[in-house]
This record gives sequence, C-alpha cells and structure tokens, in this order.
Amino acid sequence: MEKILEVCVDSLESALAAKAGGASRLELCANLVIGGTTPTLSLLRAVKRETGLPVHALLRPRFGDFLYTEREFSLLLEDGAELLEQGADALVCGCLTADGALDGPRMERLISLAHSMGKKFTLHRAFDVCAEPFSALERCKEWGVDTILTSGQAASCLEGRNLLKELFKQAGNVELLIGAGVNAAAIRTLRREIPEACCFHMSGKQVQSSKMRYRKQGVSMGLPSMSEFEIWQTEEAAVREAWEELNRA
Repeated sequence: MEKILEVCVDSLESALAAKAGGASRLELCANLVIGGTTPTLSLLRAVKRETGLPVHALLRPRFGDFLYTEREFSLLLEDGAELLEQGADALVCGCLTADGALDGPRMERLISLAHSMGKKFTLHRAFDVCAEPFSALERCKEWGVDTILTSGQAASCLEGRNLLKELFKQAGNVELLIGAGVNAAAIRTLRREIPEACCFHMSGKQVQSSKMRYRKQGVSMGLPSMSEFEIWQTEEAAVREAWEELNRA
C-alpha cells in the first residue's frame, strides 16, 4: 500500500515547509488555530503553483460543530465548486445531524460534487464526534467516500488506537487517514500495532514569535486567551522526521 503523509497547512510558508520535509500531499485550510476553516482561492492557487503537491481543500464555514444551517450548507456547495475549479484535488468536509449521525442527503451532495469533477472526497473529523462510528463507516462505503480522517474518536490517535484497530478491520476500500497528535513517535507506535496503517495526517506546527517590535498590550483581535504575537507554522524538521519514520522498513 502507498504510504501517505498528509500535512495540514493554512499558509504558503507552511505549505513550502511541508513540501521540503517530504509531505505527500497537503490539506489546505484557513485558521488552523481554531481547527481550520475554508481557505481562500488565492491561497489555493499559490499553494498549487508553488508546491506542485496534491491539495485537499477543507470546507468549513465557521468554527464549532458540524450541524449547518441551509445558508451555511449553500456556502459549502458554492465554495466547494470554486475550489475544485481552481485546482483542489479533493474536498474535505463533513455534516452531522443534531443526533450525531452523518447527514446523508448533504453528504451525498458533497461527495457527488467532488466525484462529478473527477476529484476525491474526504470525511474529516466530524467522523470522530459522530454517535456510531461503525455505522458511519458503512455509510461512507456505500456513498463512495474516498478517505476518512480519524483519531479513533479520541483526543489523539494514540488514545484512540483501540478503535482504530477495529475500524481498519472494517474499512474495505476506504482510506483511513490517521490524525491528531501525529508525529514520528506516534507513527512508530501505530505502525507497530496496526501494520496496515500507512496514511497519516499531521500539522507539524510550531509557535513562532511575531517580528513586531511594537506590541500594543490589552487589545485582542480574537480570543483573549491567544496572543496576537504568536504565529503557528509548520516545521520542516517535524515533517521530515515523520516521513522518515513512515518509510522505515
């Protein structure tokens, strides 16, 4: 099976660092610090042009849950079509009902949108907060979902490894992409316990200090708990270590 290291990035600088570290492909988003939202078309074009890597584009209109209004879902469809037209190789999205099930009609429309343009579809970690993971996996197989990004319904992939083992037994043709807390050490552990695991998702982010010399204090542009003078960016070395570990015999 092909080994994949997907790196989640929200800037051109992070995308270039991920490529230099050996990333197989990118998941592109905006605002990774809040879990990611839909990226801009200009960022998609720049990342495609500068890296030459496959780029899977996140569809998420806001921070928070995956229970979307009709207006929000309309935005997902519009953004998805535009991202695919501008070169995205896959859409990454997920919609849930209020009871924690996958929203079948909406999922099918999103999957159809990607497949109708010859592209792929990834169900993101909405899978990890759904009520019945095995039922959700069976639905994904029926709908033709290409990839499921999952930590095994836990805060990290190592904490979720028991469920991951069971999911791999049932996955069939669906690519299981392991995410959350992925680094070289996690890959080493999971490859030992789940030999068929070959696809991993990481951000490899590090916090960099802003180059601003003048720093106005007491004025927040967002969450008061977050510094305006810290920048999250992918670290090339972290990606390289993970890639080398994934490719050890």
